[in-house]
Amino acid sequence: MKFRAILNFVGMVLLIIALFMSIPILVAFLHDSGDSVPLIQSCAVTLCFGVLLFFLSRKQKKEDIGHREAFLIVTLTWVIMSLCGSLPFLLSGTFGSFTDAYFEAMAGFTTTGASVLTNIEAVPKGILFWRSMTQWIGGMGIIVFALAVLPFLGTGGMQLFKAEVPEISVDKLRPRIVDTAKALWIIYIALTAVNAGLLYLSEMSLFDSLCHAFTTMATGGFSTKNASIAAFQNPVIEFITSVFMFMAGINYSLYFYFFRGSYAKLWKSGEFRFYCTVSIIATILIMFNIWRSSYDSIVDSFRHALFQVTSIMTTTGFASADYE
Repeated sequence: MKFRAILNFVGMVLLIIALFMSIPILVAFLHDSGDSVPLIQSCAVTLCFGVLLFFLSRKQKKEDIGHREAFLIVTLTWVIMSLCGSLPFLLSGTFGSFTDAYFEAMAGFTTTGASVLTNIEAVPKGILFWRSMTQWIGGMGIIVFALAVLPFLGTGGMQLFKAEVPEISVDKLRPRIVDTAKALWIIYIALTAVNAGLLYLSEMSLFDSLCHAFTTMATGGFSTKNASIAAFQNPVIEFITSVFMFMAGINYSLYFYFFRGSYAKLWKSGEFRFYCTVSIIATILIMFNIWRSSYDSIVDSFRHALFQVTSIMTTTGFASADYE
């Protein structure tokens, strides 16, 4: 087992996390939310830890990463990344215990969406932004991002990619793993930007637009509101979110083919056809089920049915109504 190579890569990932962590610091300053100090402290600790791992594990001779090293790197990265990611929650006092803070960070990075927060709207803006970013980072995968910006990994990059995103066939996208990682992240960033822009044009604040775009494209479901999307009481926002939740649930390799002009590959995909078919049938059935019994308008029934179906099928977990 090549432990130096493993620790070296984990160190590089932590340096990237520290870079991402600097963005919520700017948000905290802009909103004067009083959480800039714990965010700076968290960023500094993550940076120091990353630098320490990186330089202590450096070797003059490059080592190729095998299957065993790749799987261990992915496992260690998620565990240590969540440890560092929990620091803003812990140092800001958002959570009183390490267990809760670590749970929230792990739920974010894995895009699970489970949360132990009881009053989301009481949390400072910078911390909320970081909370949303954990899902966005985890949505495409920090390993994939690292491969995109660290082209010197060589053949080991292929092993890491397969360990991180086994559902995507690398060989069929780009000849070089770095190009594949870059293409996937460019698509991911572009869709996130369009989602955020449309939400902002729909009278959602820039802060809320970015946070919800992050968690929509990651299919994570973290919100800045206690009532989730239902808090905005805006049909346009609900429709936009429904569309992008659906888009986020599509295999990203299909987007790659689509943007290259290979439109036929989209419908030739049995996975995509099944996804569309189930979504349409479920939406129609639920729409007629709640029409009259819950909503007088068939348009409202369709809107809520579409939202809930896409939210559940993509495991995003947003809510457009309080069903209690």
